[in-house]
Amino acid sequence: MSLADIFAESGHDDLLLPFQVNPFGLRGRMVRLNSAVNTILSRHDYPEPVSLLLGEVMTIAVCLAGALKYEGVFSLQIKGDGPIRSMVADITSEGHLRGYAAFDAEAATAAAEDGEVTVPRLIGGGYIAFTVDQGEDTERYQGIVPLSGHTLAECTHAYFRQSEQLETGLNIAVRKDEFDVWRAGALMLQRMPLDGGDAPEPGKARPVHDLDAYEDAWRTAMVMLSSASADELAGTRVAPDRLLFRLFHESGIVAYPAQPVVEQCRCSQDRVETVLKSLSPEEVKEMTVDGLVSVTCEFCKSHWEYDEPTLARMREDTAPN
Repeated sequence: MSLADIFAESGHDDLLLPFQVNPFGLRGRMVRLNSAVNTILSRHDYPEPVSLLLGEVMTIAVCLAGALKYEGVFSLQIKGDGPIRSMVADITSEGHLRGYAAFDAEAATAAAEDGEVTVPRLIGGGYIAFTVDQGEDTERYQGIVPLSGHTLAECTHAYFRQSEQLETGLNIAVRKDEFDVWRAGALMLQRMPLDGGDAPEPGKARPVHDLDAYEDAWRTAMVMLSSASADELAGTRVAPDRLLFRLFHESGIVAYPAQPVVEQCRCSQDRVETVLKSLSPEEVKEMTVDGLVSVTCEFCKSHWEYDEPTLARMREDTAPN
């Protein structure tokens, strides 16, 4: 399918686009987020340095999830000892994205008062964790590495080098446009083993590639990936198909069907009440303030309140006959 056909079907925003750069089968993903990231960041109204980093976390999560085959939830979590204590983003296999951050607002603003938003300043020392949860009947996969880098892109590179032994390039941008709307974009490339690339034609052997050509192709791809500007990645002036064509048309690029990304939380009143019913009376009492138990979803800010008579009826409904 051509790039033009891909984008004619999917539009230019809120998508994950898998692609491949030939002849060595460099595996790529392009992400463009508009409504999804703007809805989440505007709802929380975090200080701008926090919003910028959480936007990057959500964009990286979409990139990484696109490299996996899973049915469930992919999560990216960052824990630190700096002004931003934690950031979480997750995306389901259906493309439902959400995210939130926990931080000291005053310290976060002060740490980036000169406009420099970096991992050491805002997050400090800590770790980055990637988790795939496919439900109760499957084993959960998790990879954890220390935060190592000036930016979250550098931390992601370090993760793949240490845990996956996979060379990875990532260029990411998060910004507000001229209408004060949050936008985000990213390009990720990963180098496959030398015998990867296009499948041979029927009846023909796979071509033998020269190691020097293989290394040169990777270096060229990294130069082209790095050349994409923040405006090209996350702006509105350059359509994604034109950007990919500019970067990789000389090598040859194959695009695959784009996957939509939408902001959608997984919380619900039923889930909240199921948790409350499972708590002991002592635990419920500890949560009660002025006769009410209040529950707020950190991701979407949905809020529920339960008074003591309501909680008593809920417990009665689940009590054995």
